[in-house]
Amino acid sequence: MRVALIYPPPWKMPLAGEAIDPVDGPPEGHEPAHFDGDFFQMPYGLLSLGAQAIRAGHQVKLFNLSAYAWTALEGVVAALDADVFGMSCWTSNRRGVALVAKLIKQLHPRATVVIGGPHATALGKELLAHHPDIDLVCEGEGDETFLDLLQRRAAGKPLNGIPGALWRSSEGKIVKGPERVKLKDLDALAPPHAYFDTHILMTSRGCPWQCTFCGAENTWGRGFRGHSVRYVLYELEMALARLPVKMVQIKDDTFTTNKRRVLELCRGIRARGLKFLWSCDTRVDVLDDELLREMRLAGCERLSLGVESGSPTVLAAMDKKITPDEIVASTELAKKWGIKVRYYMIVGARGETRETFQETLDFLARARPHQFLFSCLAIYPGTRDFDDAEAAGWLDREIYFTEKFQEYMTPFDASEEDGAYFARWFQRHRGLRTLYEPDVEACEAIVARLPEHHAAHVDLAQAYGRAGRLDEAERHLRRALELGYPCPGLLHNDLACVAYARGDLPNVIAELAEGVQVDPQHAVLLRNHAALQAWLEAGGAASGETLQLDARHGFELLERTAQPSLPGPLAKDFDVWAEHAPPQPIAPIRPEELVAASQGARRLSVVA
Repeated sequence: MRVALIYPPPWKMPLAGEAIDPVDGPPEGHEPAHFDGDFFQMPYGLLSLGAQAIRAGHQVKLFNLSAYAWTALEGVVAALDADVFGMSCWTSNRRGVALVAKLIKQLHPRATVVIGGPHATALGKELLAHHPDIDLVCEGEGDETFLDLLQRRAAGKPLNGIPGALWRSSEGKIVKGPERVKLKDLDALAPPHAYFDTHILMTSRGCPWQCTFCGAENTWGRGFRGHSVRYVLYELEMALARLPVKMVQIKDDTFTTNKRRVLELCRGIRARGLKFLWSCDTRVDVLDDELLREMRLAGCERLSLGVESGSPTVLAAMDKKITPDEIVASTELAKKWGIKVRYYMIVGARGETRETFQETLDFLARARPHQFLFSCLAIYPGTRDFDDAEAAGWLDREIYFTEKFQEYMTPFDASEEDGAYFARWFQRHRGLRTLYEPDVEACEAIVARLPEHHAAHVDLAQAYGRAGRLDEAERHLRRALELGYPCPGLLHNDLACVAYARGDLPNVIAELAEGVQVDPQHAVLLRNHAALQAWLEAGGAASGETLQLDARHGFELLERTAQPSLPGPLAKDFDVWAEHAPPQPIAPIRPEELVAASQGARRLSVVA
């Protein structure tokens, strides 16, 4: 079977200078800045479906078209002679899913169009009722459901009766199949990184908590299930072999739910000699000193924490089951080991008033995370917020099919006056904000605790650089190189910035040239190298222009616009179908590897 998996745009996106479609274009007042940093990432679920289908012997192509103009998208879909088209449907791209489904049926009327994802799971019946071009909806965990569909389609069998799916009967009635049992052994899944380049990794499914605004249970069911340590290490090895930038974002709902598992994983990373930098998402009440130390030594650079509010009243109303004091304590522990802390915050949640919101702002000033990011409360189908709002009568699920908003953002129960205040505040303060940057003293203390950890030396070097102590900055950058920092191009970039601060142009040129030669994939390095070349061609200092060099290391600066992870350009032969090679079997992790790491071995050979 030929299978095309598509992550569609949110609506008909125009080309630059092209007129906006008044019916199927963006909602009124929408701006590019309204897309958050994760919107354009290929959903991991599509990568997993692709991996399972390839291993089962199907010909599979993945396309991230989330930023594609409609005219370009039409050409891509027209060229794809697929038997089955699958799409991932989220609230934010629900309109685009419907439009692409209609286009597929116009161009490929015999193809089967199947939809999955969080929005489809919650509103599957409604999707089929409103959009006749959609043939089938997969609910929840779709790996086995999708394979079942492909097997039936290949055999020419009817698609009705598939567990975990919804479809139309011959009479046009919408029918829901039997419930599909959740996968008990996630290790039985084909690893996406065996086939696809992506810096995203998921090591588990589900979350034991039930925050009112979150739809994790809607997708994965109750509870937490994780891949084994052996499986995750194997997948990391495959991912790192494919990734030019040795940075990974672990996007589990709550990565550190099982402390013992994460400790074993971190020690396994060190035992196998895997050198990369990574971030993860988790909660403040599943962190402690031992765990954070091991995570930092294994390469963890950033924790993204679902804090949401600094008001005990609002935290209780959202059923967060955490307190402001717990948040502060975990933040301080992360800072102790040099892990950057990012808070995700919500304005307008249950119980929010101007007074509780002021509590949150006061709390941020006390907690001082490295970064924080506010979002307005969005009501997603499949959450307790949605169910309660619908039961209360102030939300009708039909608006997700009749209105053009990207996400339904509204205060849950705030007064009209307070809601207007929140909207004005958010417009002035949207986007990622930096609140805390460690000084020299703090970074020196971290290096004293972790003298052999390369990234700790990088942080100290940057602190010295901000303080104008250039000799010390250079010394610690070179020490990080000696210790095997996994992104050496960034260090040569920093050394170039130090040289520029000294007025040493020859070394600026030499360090940037060295960085591009040994590690040519970092966007910040490439931008600086291009800026230097342009400055020199313009006459250098004699031109009167100032050379601007960037020394930041944020994960967001290092993402590549490569398919299918991000919506970059397609290969010239994107419509040519080819067979896929099967992945290699998972290599076992030896128990002695974990023992050696737990005993504090600093330099261990790579284990094949």
